[in-house]
Amino acid sequence: MPTTRATAEEPDRTEEPGAASEPAEPERAETPAKASGRSTVRTLLRLWPYVRPVRVRLSVAALVAIVASLVGLFIPLVLKWMVDGPIADRDPAGVWLGALYLLLLGLAEALLFGLRRWLVARPLAGVEASMRADLYRHLQRLPVAFHDRWASGQLLSRGTTDLMLLRMFLAFPLTFLLVNAVTIVVGVIIMLVQDWTLGLVILGPVVPVIVTCVVFERKYNAVARLAQDQVGDLTTVVEESVLGIRIIKGFGRHRSQARAFRELSRTLRGTELRKARLLSAIWGVIITLPEIAIGAALVLGVVQVADGVLSAGTLVAFLSTALALRWPVDSIGFLLAMSQEAATATERYFEVMDEKPESSTAPAGARRPLHDSATGTGTGTAQQGGLRFHDVTFRYPDAAPGSAPTLDRIDLHIRPGESMALVGATGSGKTTLTALVPRLHEVTSGRITLDGHDITEMDRDTLRALVAVAFEEPTLFSATVGENVLMGAPPDAGEPELDRALAIAQAEFAHALPQGTATQVGEQGLSLSGGQRQRLALARAVVGRPRFLVLDDPLSALDVHTEAAVEAALRRVLAETTALIVAHRPSTVLLADRVALLSDGRVTAVGTHQELLRTNTEYAHLMSGTEEDER
Repeated sequence: MPTTRATAEEPDRTEEPGAASEPAEPERAETPAKASGRSTVRTLLRLWPYVRPVRVRLSVAALVAIVASLVGLFIPLVLKWMVDGPIADRDPAGVWLGALYLLLLGLAEALLFGLRRWLVARPLAGVEASMRADLYRHLQRLPVAFHDRWASGQLLSRGTTDLMLLRMFLAFPLTFLLVNAVTIVVGVIIMLVQDWTLGLVILGPVVPVIVTCVVFERKYNAVARLAQDQVGDLTTVVEESVLGIRIIKGFGRHRSQARAFRELSRTLRGTELRKARLLSAIWGVIITLPEIAIGAALVLGVVQVADGVLSAGTLVAFLSTALALRWPVDSIGFLLAMSQEAATATERYFEVMDEKPESSTAPAGARRPLHDSATGTGTGTAQQGGLRFHDVTFRYPDAAPGSAPTLDRIDLHIRPGESMALVGATGSGKTTLTALVPRLHEVTSGRITLDGHDITEMDRDTLRALVAVAFEEPTLFSATVGENVLMGAPPDAGEPELDRALAIAQAEFAHALPQGTATQVGEQGLSLSGGQRQRLALARAVVGRPRFLVLDDPLSALDVHTEAAVEAALRRVLAETTALIVAHRPSTVLLADRVALLSDGRVTAVGTHQELLRTNTEYAHLMSGTEEDER
């Protein structure tokens, strides 16, 4: 979902639902495709890589369905034989034999359709599961900038509702558009063979039905796309309301949230009614015109039977065949509707899948030769140890053209084993700078090196094994305390590493939980306090003994006494690693060896805490809490 970036710091770019203003209808993600200009067939053909592994079974199922449908067309021929034979000759034995033939044909048709269903159920469930797994895997590899733009409800609807529509299409419309077409062609041939004049009467509605289908397809695909996007919007509102329920209740905003939900529901209802009107229009044409043709054929046939031109059995067989074709013809409307919805679902699915995942290296234009800003000479690995920013500039991908970069020519060196505090006013770019180290965002220009190695030349898994992060807004998953903490550790880590990390973060409260570290923390860890969540996030950052540690104001939610205890334990960890710490309070700044002041996206001063207090007015204001504005 497109968003407007209010500041350079990510936590400041979002707000809880209902906390400050009337809820508005959420924006949809900008999508590259236009429903009105796409080809339904070409769009659906994109499913072929998923269908190909099960193509043999689906082809057999389609063949079985065609045979079953054609078996049904033999029933009118049996009726013709019965009327012109046993019934006309008053032969009870022949009538019973004909009834047996009808029973066997009916059973054969039912068994064949049942076999078709059995053939497609398992493989199509596998196709759906495969597509869902690919979508989830791809979402994990997409850059943070993508997730900033897209509403989670839109992504959720693509992984649930849209994939369900695709499975239904592959199971039913895909097969029966072919089956019904074959059935109609064979049925028309049978009728023409029986009596070509009546056959021509039946074929009368063909042209208007085809024209109606073409018009219907063009109009329905746009409405179907709109409806599925609105389902995503509605899902987003529900998700945000559930996750933000404490804010909604705390501010008494349940009525406004309900009103926003009601408005979206009403909008979706209107779109669904438009779909229903289009569907009823095509059904009206498709059902009415063939019924008129059958009525005309009946009248003409009766006249021919009365004149002795046509046998009664032939008329019965003809009308029975025409009635047998009612279902294939009548189903055209909703089969086309389901196909349009499937094409829209395919389009929405591949809008996400077509997004480029995180590249293993940064774009060539974003990298520059290593250069020592102090000497103007090339530097070697020995001088480039630790964490270093080389003339780094960063601008968000959706920033307005010509706008100032969020970070501008950052040159900063954190020496091996050193801890540096990053201080600046709100919106100065601190959080953005820390996000560049694990490559949550790619630098626009310049380089970042770890021990002299350009991070864009590292495998992402290797980079993120070297760099551990803890964000100001801690995120916990619906898992146990232990599982949440050990996410930051190597796969073979166990209880000793867990206990050590909990001790460093002063999170021993976990042992007092009902099931200890095996306690489920609930969705986003909301069963815990803010300080508890932050300590578990800190424990997750230090559990793997990382070589580089990036902490974004990790102690902001702690009380004074807990903060002091965490800082004392954290000093031992910082002595063994190279760390960049975003800090807002003097107590956190004192953890670091040096301090860098970030102002309007640029590093304006570097030194110790005491040096900057004496020499830099802006830093002194920030540390004294008398900052005049938060920029």
